[in-house]
Amino acid sequence: MSQIPSELKYVSTHEWIRTEDDGTVTIGITDHAQELLGDVVYVEVPEEETSLASGEEAGVVESVKAASDIYSPLSGDVVEVNTALADAPELVNQDPYGAGWIFRLRPTDPDELEDLMDAEAYAELCEEEE
Repeated sequence: MSQIPSELKYVSTHEWIRTEDDGTVTIGITDHAQELLGDVVYVEVPEEETSLASGEEAGVVESVKAASDIYSPLSGDVVEVNTALADAPELVNQDPYGAGWIFRLRPTDPDELEDLMDAEAYAELCEEEE
């Protein structure tokens, strides 16, 4: 069974969201998503200072099996990207909730956080998809 940390929020497109102390959010793909993709060989991250709408394509994760779009779970401005993924895309497989994070966003509508799934709801979604 995939790891689904209870302190994170989730969306149906398999991104996770962690709210940071400074009000930004860190976003990555879930353990479940990286397991389905297999060995990640390339990660396209969004450009810093880009404004994204909730649900907008923010990047791509490519694996030996498939390519999958990464979607922004919230509206906001990209404040940082994980540059380590350029040389080590496998971090997404090795540590999807830590070193394998993809980008950080400053939300423009914090109320959107209320629409995200908790760990229990995300676990149910994963079970339904299997």
